[in-house]
Amino acid sequence: MDNNHDKLQRFVFENTPVRGNLINLTSTFQLALNKQKLPKSLKKSLGELMAASALLAATLKMHGALVLQIQSKGALKLLVVECTSDLDSSMKIRATAKWSGEIEDHQTMFELIEHGQFIITLDPKDGGQAYQGIVPLEGDSISAILENYMLRSEQIDTKIWLCCDGESAAGMLIQKLPETMHSSLDVQDADVWNRVNHLASTVTDDELLHLSAETLLTRLFNEEDVRLFEATDTQFFCSCTRDSVANMLRMLGDEELTDIIAEHGKIEVNCDFCNAHYAFDQVDATQLLMTETPILSNAKLH
Repeated sequence: MDNNHDKLQRFVFENTPVRGNLINLTSTFQLALNKQKLPKSLKKSLGELMAASALLAATLKMHGALVLQIQSKGALKLLVVECTSDLDSSMKIRATAKWSGEIEDHQTMFELIEHGQFIITLDPKDGGQAYQGIVPLEGDSISAILENYMLRSEQIDTKIWLCCDGESAAGMLIQKLPETMHSSLDVQDADVWNRVNHLASTVTDDELLHLSAETLLTRLFNEEDVRLFEATDTQFFCSCTRDSVANMLRMLGDEELTDIIAEHGKIEVNCDFCNAHYAFDQVDATQLLMTETPILSNAKLH
């Protein structure tokens, strides 16, 4: 068994318009979700969505955040994953879910969804234009949803394989670049996309979870000319801070903050992503009322 944990690895098929990414999330997955009391099925779905976020972020060459959300009006209200990429140096991932009622271990994500939609948000941190796309959920797996989105919204042929065993999550993506992006290549192999797609489809969950990138690519594409790039590390990271939570509280307004303090004697906030607890007493609240600059945070008021 090869250790390939918490790595994102890019690869290309030389002199073709086909590229790919591999991801394994073990410590990243566990640190992101183990502090949250998640139903088994939602933990698995979040693991797959975490792997997908890294695979897609790696295709963008963007310094910023990619946010994937599945929203619904059923028992499952929200799955959300944020992957912040610092180009080739590292990827930071966090994730959470919201639901109502009891969810049994045998229930799948799709049994819990009603009137679902998929939302992808790109938030460049370098001053670029933010983007958000919203589409209905099409497909019977997270992979299929993302493939349909990429084909319909981005017009890019993309195939994605995802898996999660409750302890680790992993995935593979292959993508055919549009003609405008590979016109300089001397492409003589017209069948390369179909052939690579067929070979990639033989991959198993066990291989994705446990084999190194080198071993897996050799096993799948031993007759192809594949170039593997240096790995990018992944890690769990939550950006919540006491200052960001304070800014979120200011958005409530002076009157509501005063009412909460009068009723409870303090304000308590838990972060949905990392379960960090923040408490603000009467002195803290007075300071909140004296300052401004509200900034939205990912925290939940109790």
